[in-house]
This record gives sequence, structure tokens and C-alpha cells, in this order.
Amino acid sequence: MRTATSLNRVDPQAAEVAQGPSLALAPKPEVTPSGVSSAAQQAETPLRRVAAWLRSALPKLLMTMLSLGLFVAFWYFATKYKLDFYIRFTNIPSPGEVWDNAARLAQSDKFYNNMYVSLRRILLGFSIATVLGVALGLLIGQYRGARALLFPLFETLRPVPAIAWVPMAIMLWPTNETSIVFITFLGSFFPILLNTIHGVNSVDPVLLRAARCLGTSEYGLLRQVVLPASLPHIFTGLAIGMGVAWVSLIAAEMISGQFGIGYFTWEAYSLIEYADIAIGMIVIGVLGLLCSGAIRILGNMLMPWMAGPTHGGQK
Repeated sequence: MRTATSLNRVDPQAAEVAQGPSLALAPKPEVTPSGVSSAAQQAETPLRRVAAWLRSALPKLLMTMLSLGLFVAFWYFATKYKLDFYIRFTNIPSPGEVWDNAARLAQSDKFYNNMYVSLRRILLGFSIATVLGVALGLLIGQYRGARALLFPLFETLRPVPAIAWVPMAIMLWPTNETSIVFITFLGSFFPILLNTIHGVNSVDPVLLRAARCLGTSEYGLLRQVVLPASLPHIFTGLAIGMGVAWVSLIAAEMISGQFGIGYFTWEAYSLIEYADIAIGMIVIGVLGLLCSGAIRILGNMLMPWMAGPTHGGQK
């Protein structure tokens, strides 16, 4: 007969089979505080943006440097060996001569004043042309009455070159300064006007009908529908108008100006300072590039959907 002690005794093998294999508990993962992780992510975001910008901008920068380097190299060898194959480089200054004269002009207050005068004229004339060109372009493109009244007049005046307006501008305006600004205005006005009209004509009619069905006023239709939809064409006109404005400004300064980069370049030719002519041309190109770049930056800010790297099918 079994005693109470034998009944309470448990076989070790039976206990092991009943309990099954022993499982070791896995260590608990360390939980990172949410504040630390969010701070690390915020620190990594600007770095990633900078890295992405460098990856996209570095190839363009290298290609730009290569293009400019090849141009300067051709310029150097053409002037060094005095190439003469229908295009003559006998009197063209070398890059070294231009650099030496540029270092001298960098210490001249008169040279900086010429740049300031030209920039002031271009900004004033271009700003007036932008306001009038966009406003009239919206009216002519949107309303048939305005188109029938104004478009034939502008189409008649548009083929007249800005340089042909110089004698008339001198007679029209009381000062040379005002006449030069007027010539600059004419150079940029017509490209802005025509591109704005084209932008208005390209607006989807469905958008116009939908806005009118929702009770939008005519002013609200122009401001909230027509103008935003026309912005790509308007900024194309602004970019073209800026280039034509510089051409018109330099021509007007050469003919009737007493200050400005155009006057400086023409005076250098009169004084047989060929290196200064090249400096004037380079300064005009750089200032024009900066103005066009400012227009592109403003366009990307107002039209972020147009600023994509692959927009327009480019790779």
C-alpha cells in the first residue's frame, strides 16, 4: 500500500515531459524615446536635401564650367596666334588683357555708377512693361471688344524696332533719361503682351464655364482662373522681354546716353580701348543672366508644378 509520502513524490522525468521543453525568454528590445528619434529625423532632412541638391546641381555646374573653359581656351589661342580665317582676331584683346583692365576698373567708382544706371533703367522700363503688358494682355485675350479695339494698333507698332524709336523718343520726352527708359519699355512690352494674350487664349474653356456656374465675378474670374492658368506663358514672355529690353537699352545708351554700360562700351570703342569693349560685353551678359535668373526663380516660386527636373520631357 502506498503511503502519503509516496503519493506526493513526483517523478522528475514525468515532470519534464509534462512541462515540455524549457524556453528562454528573449531580451526586450530597447525602446528609443520618441523625442530623440524625431530630432534625429529632423536633423537628417536638411542633410538629405543638400545631398539631393548637390547630386542634381553638380553635373550642371561641371558642364557649365566645361563650356566656359572651352570658350576661353579658344579665345586665348585665337588671339595668341592672331588667327585670320575670314574672322579676324588681330585686334581682339586676349583674356589676360581683359583681366588686367577688369582689375583696374574694379577700383573705379565711375564704372560701378554706369552699372547702377543701366540696372535702374532696365528695372524701371521692364516693370512698367510688365504691368501694362500683362493687364492689357488679359483684357485683349479675354474680351472680344478689347481685342478688336487695341490689337490692330499694337500689331502695327510691334514690327517697328526699338532702335528706330530713338529719334522720336528724344523729341517726345523732355530728358534723355526718360527717352532711354521709354525705349527699354518698348523692347520688353510687346513680347510680354503677345505671350499673355496667347496664355489667355490657351485657358481651358471648361474652367471658365465652371467658374461662371459657381457665380464668380468677372474680376474674380480674371484673378483666380485666367491669370493663374496663363502664368506659364506670361513668364515665357517675361524672359523673352528681359532679353529684348537689354538689347534696346544698350542701343539707346550707345546713341543718346551719357551714362550706362552701353555708353561705356561705345566710349571704349571711340577711345580704341578694345579690352574695355570686351569688359562691357561681359558685364552686359552677366547682368542679363542675373535678371533672367531672377525671373526663373520667381516663376518657380509662383508655379511650383513647373519646377520639376523632368518637366517638359527633359531627362
